[in-house]
Amino acid sequence: MEMTGAEAILASLKEEQVPVVFGYPGGAVLGLYDAIYRTGFPHILTGHEQGAVHAADGYARATGKVGVCIATSGPGVCNMVTGIATANMDSIPLVIISGQVATSLIGQDAFQEADTAGITTPITKYNYLVRKVENLPQVLKEAFYIARTGRPGPVLIDIVTDVFDARLDFHYPKEVHLLGYQGSQHPRRADVQRAAEALRRARRPVIMAGGGVVLSDTGGELTRLAEKTGIPVVTTLMGKGAVPDTLPQHLGMLGMHGSYAANMAVSGCDLLLAFGVRFDERSTAKASLFAPAARIVHFNVEPGEINKIIPVQVAVPGDLRESLPLFAQLAEPLAAACKEQTAPWREQGEAMKEEVPCTAHACRGGISPETALKKAAARAPQDTIVVTDVGQHQMWAAQFFPTREARHFITSGGLGTMGFGLPAALGAKVGEPDKTVLLITGDGSVLMNCQEFTTLPTYGIHVKTIVLKNGQLGLVRQLQGLFRGGRYSQTELIRKPSMAKIAEAMGIPSRSISRPEELEAGLEFLFGGDDSALLEITIPEDERVYPVVPGSKGLDQMILGREG
Repeated sequence: MEMTGAEAILASLKEEQVPVVFGYPGGAVLGLYDAIYRTGFPHILTGHEQGAVHAADGYARATGKVGVCIATSGPGVCNMVTGIATANMDSIPLVIISGQVATSLIGQDAFQEADTAGITTPITKYNYLVRKVENLPQVLKEAFYIARTGRPGPVLIDIVTDVFDARLDFHYPKEVHLLGYQGSQHPRRADVQRAAEALRRARRPVIMAGGGVVLSDTGGELTRLAEKTGIPVVTTLMGKGAVPDTLPQHLGMLGMHGSYAANMAVSGCDLLLAFGVRFDERSTAKASLFAPAARIVHFNVEPGEINKIIPVQVAVPGDLRESLPLFAQLAEPLAAACKEQTAPWREQGEAMKEEVPCTAHACRGGISPETALKKAAARAPQDTIVVTDVGQHQMWAAQFFPTREARHFITSGGLGTMGFGLPAALGAKVGEPDKTVLLITGDGSVLMNCQEFTTLPTYGIHVKTIVLKNGQLGLVRQLQGLFRGGRYSQTELIRKPSMAKIAEAMGIPSRSISRPEELEAGLEFLFGGDDSALLEITIPEDERVYPVVPGSKGLDQMILGREG
């Protein structure tokens, strides 16, 4: 069928069963937006290009599908760079379509020209520059295949503007054959057998679940394995929800702001079964002191991540959707004995969890973030998808808001992107319209992409928002207090704007509270209806996140109380 390049792109998206795209128009993508107008292809106009890419990211994290976003050339796609890097660090499948100046102008520093391929090569899984219209169907097919297979990630397609109006005979490919790219690697049975043999000898095992478990949708299999064997479980920040927080032997998140029980268990274990983790420094603290007594088994879809940071004794490269069920099958005959022989170890971990819980210290005349989030969790529907920005509120949400299933805790882990939360929540709600989506953010982060509050009512997208307001960049300020002698440089938000008033002006019903006795009514306002609503909660300025593990220390060397 003959059609324009722009029409071919939209036809390709339909072939890939993409229900909606997020984007922002501009001169170099006029042809594509003209086709969107003529075909009525579903499109959400965000307030900023960074909002579009974060929204596509949130959609992908919530649904497990590939998120798609569009930007024009030069400043348009450059505004997406932070969002692309965010998705790349957290292995989120995206396809980004950007316009480029006309073929005849490339390399002439033309109006709104930028070397998009050069800029984004380090932060994408792959990228393309399309100069010929007949290449579009094959490129689109490959882009989606690359984005979703193996270790997922963002793929960018930069298209010169004249390609959108050029014509081709459209046929969408049925298969993809890429020289040198295998997609997902099959695990070797011998590697998995070595992992099972390591379990046979263990007396103090720990399961460490990372974001790969969430991305591969293998959390149910891992939960059943933990229940049968009784092995204590810890998660990374990106792995939150891989195993229900309510599982009795779940010891919480490990790492820099992890729980005492989780960090001590990893420090004392004799076997660490690590599934879908990268061993980044926020999880391990000082690498040379990580799990010093443990035999480490590392399951990961990306062979290059194994032995990259932490030396391991058993490597199991391959797709978790294959390796984890096989490991569970081989571990089945060992499960009863494992549960019995590890009982004292499991009881020790559960006792530590009870004796030293994560707590926010008692507030003097204000609303504790711990109390606020625990009461919010009790009031919110059980299927609530929590999305966070980055900062103290992010760590408090991880500590105090229980997650019962995968893809219900969405946050920027690897890049730590402030401003991620609101557009990501928007995208998550588009992907899961029947579930409650709750954004937990801070008054520093939310300002960075607050323009997306206008997008919510424009499209009838309903997101609940809690803003924890302390008038400062709380986590940076806390680190200044701990490690820079209390020299608080540029971390107080001088303006201290009311996000409730800002959101109200953008069409979001909002309320501000500052006293404990107002909390119950505030939460009823937030969750009492189906529409978007925002609750701004003023918390004491001296509230801090604990535990804290300095990067130069081991996980067992936590700071548990207030700094001086």
